[in-house]
Amino acid sequence: MNVLFVCVGNSCRSQMAEGLAKALGFEASSAGTHPAPSIATHAATLLESRGISTVGMVPKSVDEMDPNSFDMVISMGCGVHCPAIKIDQDWELEDPVGREYEVYESTAAEIERRLSMLLNHSS
Repeated sequence: MNVLFVCVGNSCRSQMAEGLAKALGFEASSAGTHPAPSIATHAATLLESRGISTVGMVPKSVDEMDPNSFDMVISMGCGVHCPAIKIDQDWELEDPVGREYEVYESTAAEIERRLSMLLNHSS
């Protein structure tokens, strides 16, 4: 399954979702409607702590993506409205940006829970 994770800044939730999804065997990308200058430090630290490389992970714009090349587009829950992209699911996750590392850990745990549900549903 090829999944696109979308949010506003593409610096925290969608980046973690991309990395965690790839680690579970998904084809995955992430993008934002207003990409931040860089991936959040805590997001990168969390992925690296799980053995997931963040080399080359940078915030990207949804304008760079072809929505037709994805099986599913998931909004991370930041009120993203992408007129050119149909959102298949909205995970409505609280944005951890600027918060303590523990918030990133709990967000990652919820992302993993939802990815597991996707895996179970698609197999």
